[in-house]
Amino acid sequence: QVQLVESGGGLVQAGGSLRLSCAASGRTFSSYGMGWFRQAPGKEREFVADINWSGSSTDYSDSVKGRFTISRDNTKNTVYLQMNSLKPEDTAVYYCAAVPGGGGYTYWGQGTQVTVSS
Repeated sequence: QVQLVESGGGLVQAGGSLRLSCAASGRTFSSYGMGWFRQAPGKEREFVADINWSGSSTDYSDSVKGRFTISRDNTKNTVYLQMNSLKPEDTAVYYCAAVPGGGGYTYWGQGTQVTVSS
């Protein structure tokens, strides 16, 4: 069992930056792939970024590529999402998730609100 707790959300002006953190419990964090997703009001949850267990491979949605950076620190059981050049359309609840082995995303955090004002 893995518990995920996101933090770092808040209100920021367009063009600003935020860094989200996702702290994970459990001794197997370093073996999990991790991802960030977001859900805006009235919209479906969408993929933002993911990172493999070692941090050597990352992937991003086209909408955030070049602005967001995902990283992880396995010594701290934490994954990060650095968000720069934020836009109002980035406003959403951001969730982190963990994928053990080759399966799908099994564990989810409770989410953290990011609001970008124009």
